[in-house]
Amino acid sequence: MSAAHTGAPTSAIERDARRLHDHHGELNPAEIAVGVIVGRTSEFFDFFVYAIASVVVFPQLVFPYVDALTGTIFSFAIFALAFIARPIGTVFFTWVDRTYGRGAKLTIALFLLGGSTIALAFLPGYADIGTASAWLLALFRIGQGLALGGTWDGLASLLALNAPHHRRGSYAMVPQLGAPLGLMVASALFAYFLYNLTPADFLDWGWRYPFFVAFAINVVALFARLRIVVTPEYAQRFETHDLEPSTIVDTVRVTGRDIVIGAFAPLASFALFHMVTVFPLSWVFLFTEDAPARFLVIQTICAAFGVLAMVVSGWIADRTGRRSVLAVTAGMIAAFSGFAPQLLSGGEAGEWAFMITGFLLLGLSFGQSSGAVAASFPARYRYTASHLTSDMAWLFGAGFAPLVALLISVDYGLMFAGAYLLSGAVCTLVALVINRQLMAQER
Repeated sequence: MSAAHTGAPTSAIERDARRLHDHHGELNPAEIAVGVIVGRTSEFFDFFVYAIASVVVFPQLVFPYVDALTGTIFSFAIFALAFIARPIGTVFFTWVDRTYGRGAKLTIALFLLGGSTIALAFLPGYADIGTASAWLLALFRIGQGLALGGTWDGLASLLALNAPHHRRGSYAMVPQLGAPLGLMVASALFAYFLYNLTPADFLDWGWRYPFFVAFAINVVALFARLRIVVTPEYAQRFETHDLEPSTIVDTVRVTGRDIVIGAFAPLASFALFHMVTVFPLSWVFLFTEDAPARFLVIQTICAAFGVLAMVVSGWIADRTGRRSVLAVTAGMIAAFSGFAPQLLSGGEAGEWAFMITGFLLLGLSFGQSSGAVAASFPARYRYTASHLTSDMAWLFGAGFAPLVALLISVDYGLMFAGAYLLSGAVCTLVALVINRQLMAQER
């Protein structure tokens, strides 16, 4: 029998984590929530450090032989590689999970993520090695994507399983807090170096420091999460199939329809996610005279509105239901898409209005976007099906969003970026309607 099914420690790191737990006492939902937030914040911090660098660093460092717009398009194309690689990483790490145990899987995945991130900090530019710089950038980005396929630890599912029936919305938003928190730290770090260094020093060495910080945060996150996944409670959930990794083939065969629906259900929030984070930074950097550091400060402040809105989304979902929150916020995002472009092109006041409104809507919608259709999955397949649903949602809703939004805006005008956002809202509403009809038929 594999370690994955026995709950036994599979490495020295796991044994150390188990001993730490033995001295600490019984695991409780608050500790699970801390582990979830630390883990998700580290992942999103990695994500945003790379995303910001795709706008303010890589076009100049890796693609200086083309104009700034083309360089940014190239950077966004490489940015998307991680989302393509992520499902491949899921297939590999699911095998590792089933064969060697969850601790081994998480350790390998986080070291691959940290290694790929730290390698980016040492990336030589075009001036040093020519076009090989772009190939290395793509290789390290693929490494990040493969690693993200293995960082799924089931902690969000464990937190949901421990949630009282009347508090499921509040518990569901906890993992999502990692997004605005990771953005706030990443944006603040880049803003600090942009404000305090000359452009030459920033491009030479200043931009590399956030990647070093990302590696350090990954190490902390590794131990915070390992401490939980080796606990007897987690092992018990594992052995009773609540958190057991089923095979990819069996999972897709049994739950494929619901995986597709679940991937499209959060598209409104995922499309908005990049429309208020990566895309506006690229637009301001390329087509206005504003300094990127100033806009990063705006993002840092406005992300706090997203945190507050996420907390509120849990309170509302506990009273009205998570699907209702997703449906209503999708309608609100559709309405926002009609005037969002005018705000973004409306000067400093418009940028503030765009970012505050966008983050409030993002907090309300993204706070309930994780696993909204998970109840449709049979318990035996829920762990892996939820993982695949997340991969597909990020691929469809976020992977190409900055690239598509920038291309559309350049070719047809900023108004058409709003049309892209509208399409995400429509997909969410259609997916929720189909899911509701299917659930009604199966009763």
